Amino acid sequence: MKQESMPIFDILREHREKNSISFHVPGHKNGLLMEQTNQLFSQFLTYDLTEITGLDDLHDPQGAIAEAEQLLAQFYGTKKSYFLVNGSTVGNIAMILASCCEGEHVLVQRNCHKSILNGLMLANVRPVFISPEIDKHSGLPASMNHNRVKEAFERYSNIKVCIFTYPDYYGKTYELEQIIEIAHQHGAVVLIDEAHAPHFQLGDPFPPSSLTMNADVVVHSAHKMLPAMTMGSYLHLNSDRVSRLDIESYLSILQSSSPSYPIMASLDIARHYLASFSDEDIAYTMEKREQFSTQLSRHTDLHIHPLERGQDPLKMTIYHPYMTGFELQRELERLSIYPELADPSQVLFTLPLLKQGMIFPYDQAIEKISNIRIDGGKQNQPVMVKLGEYETEKLSKLTYSYKEMRHLSTEQVELDEAIGRIAAQMIIPYPPGIPLIMPGEEIKVEQLDQLNLLIQANARFQGGEETFLKGKIEVFSSGKPQ
Repeated sequence: MKQESMPIFDILREHREKNSISFHVPGHKNGLLMEQTNQLFSQFLTYDLTEITGLDDLHDPQGAIAEAEQLLAQFYGTKKSYFLVNGSTVGNIAMILASCCEGEHVLVQRNCHKSILNGLMLANVRPVFISPEIDKHSGLPASMNHNRVKEAFERYSNIKVCIFTYPDYYGKTYELEQIIEIAHQHGAVVLIDEAHAPHFQLGDPFPPSSLTMNADVVVHSAHKMLPAMTMGSYLHLNSDRVSRLDIESYLSILQSSSPSYPIMASLDIARHYLASFSDEDIAYTMEKREQFSTQLSRHTDLHIHPLERGQDPLKMTIYHPYMTGFELQRELERLSIYPELADPSQVLFTLPLLKQGMIFPYDQAIEKISNIRIDGGKQNQPVMVKLGEYETEKLSKLTYSYKEMRHLSTEQVELDEAIGRIAAQMIIPYPPGIPLIMPGEEIKVEQLDQLNLLIQANARFQGGEETFLKGKIEVFSSGKPQ
């Protein structure tokens, strides 16, 4: 198979050139109904088609979609790879449901994405949460220690599935190959949420992909790091430890029965983009990154954290000595520069994967950033969430199972009265979407301290703000399930 081909895009382009008359869905009729109101968008809609004759079917691919997925599997070296049109969320949930049995213990990285937790809830498993080590400087979750994984298997001998996030949102990696080996030695399946690393397949200077470390199922968010449309992702089946039929069954159940052809075409194009990447393209990307970093340091008041060993060079963490990360984010957005995310001390830039000669507005960004202002000339030290000062629990379980939680009554209590109570709501600073407090776990003073600091720093949250911003939190009432 030739990686330079783009089967889905080609079949859509050929259909578009027929000037066909649509008596089928979608309702915009090949963009015709939008021509008078929005001509530019109307042109885009001519690629928004459905499963008519000749365009194949994502849920039973036999033509262009099947060929595109075969090209994807060939490039990544997997047993089978799939296009996802409902984001990595659907891939995470599908791989969990295909791998887990109700009631069994599952080892889960504590700082996982909320979609992992939603998958665990749907599977009705009993998660054992393993906490990463905390970076003493930033207070942020850092590496996973293989000794903690060994300890988990010693304490819970019936763990059948392990779920890890690699890399983290800041592009940092850890000794995953050793951890996967430990899990396999104990007969466990390893699922990897590798959302931010579809480009690791390129090799040096990028960290290695978990696909090269014998992970069993891996999910990539193509739209995060590759030129794919939002919600475009990949799921890779990398071993026989998980049933292909189960994976396909759950993808068929969970994904839309009307999959987006523009998203699928963009996934096809993104795979082609990556497969055609040369050593010269990689060198050009790194050269532009280095120039941007140098100019930021030379012409602005921003500071850049140096790349750590094993960190993705497309992730750049930046801070201002007299602003919180959230203040810096707001100031950047005032200048029409939008970072990936902010935390109490810094912002994260996700840099582009450039081919040789491509122009990205790095120079314009430098010019704008040089106009950053400090309100009122104040020079206050930023608020820091110093998680590193606390001893985090290495392994933890939920007090109630997901099934029990469905039958428990809840109540709202003041935050300072919630210590030791069992949380009934999920509190998620967003982005990146890692839950600070999860339903079913005992609320610790460290979590409330962190929540208060995040509130003071004007962090964004996803869900639950109507309670905790008023100084309250939802907890389960005392007593057994009804």
